[in-house]
Amino acid sequence: MKLLRIGPPGAERPALLAHDGRLLDLSGLVEDIDGNFFSSNGLERIRAALGTGVLPALEAGQARVGAPVARPGKVVCVGLNYRDHARETGATIPVRPVVFLKDSSTVVGPYDHVRVPRGSVKTDWEVELAVVIGTRARYLDSPEDAAAVIAGFAVSHDVSEREFQLEYSAQWDLGKSCETFNPLGPWLVTADEAGDPQSLAMHLSVNGVRRQDGHTKDMIFDVNHLVWYLSQYMVLEPGDLINTGTPAGVALGLPDTPYLKAGDVVELGIDGLGVQRQVFVAAPLGERNGKKS
Repeated sequence: MKLLRIGPPGAERPALLAHDGRLLDLSGLVEDIDGNFFSSNGLERIRAALGTGVLPALEAGQARVGAPVARPGKVVCVGLNYRDHARETGATIPVRPVVFLKDSSTVVGPYDHVRVPRGSVKTDWEVELAVVIGTRARYLDSPEDAAAVIAGFAVSHDVSEREFQLEYSAQWDLGKSCETFNPLGPWLVTADEAGDPQSLAMHLSVNGVRRQDGHTKDMIFDVNHLVWYLSQYMVLEPGDLINTGTPAGVALGLPDTPYLKAGDVVELGIDGLGVQRQVFVAAPLGERNGKKS
């Protein structure tokens, strides 16, 4: 199944993209696609309703597509998880996953504008495979147990500000948690439909120039290993996201390649999971708490 959310920010309607291209309205069946949806057997209810053919069509027109998962409890990220990306940044190949957290409020829709932070000179791009957790996971016995707790997968854009990330703090959070820095979607593709998460090609272009061409088979630590590993140190809750790393081709690793600025357009996608497109804009001057000062 391909699940998505349609509508303005904060008022998205849950929907399903059928195999024939129609959008089906899920709002009469589930309130939203979030942690409660997964923990209350939302996927099973949708599958049952699909079998009856009673889900109504949704005429979305040009409506906004939101992130396919609402209000994730946490966004767990894995850095340097592709050998070519580690090499291009001059980092040592990690012997254990490099883990950090990203503010979950960074999650926005796949076509929403991304704000270049005030003072930024090194805003960078990263196409990533996102894992969506469907069942609480703690202390999994082995990587083989991970598949049972994964609800599905999505395209994630782990936008990063490299100066904030690498020069302002010993930890990476400052450069990872700026507002709008995690476009997600367009769909949550359930695990049964997505297939093998280690067999997906991924790409990203900036202003029409291809910058990243990668493949999930090149991960240092595969999806199942990451979910198992993280469960040893934190409780993974339904609706949590795991960004699994990016391949080579980021501005940080490309000499003389300009970083992102207002007006730039980034397009990215992963096989079977859809594509994203964002226009980068300047963070408004004089805005505080969402209001002009």
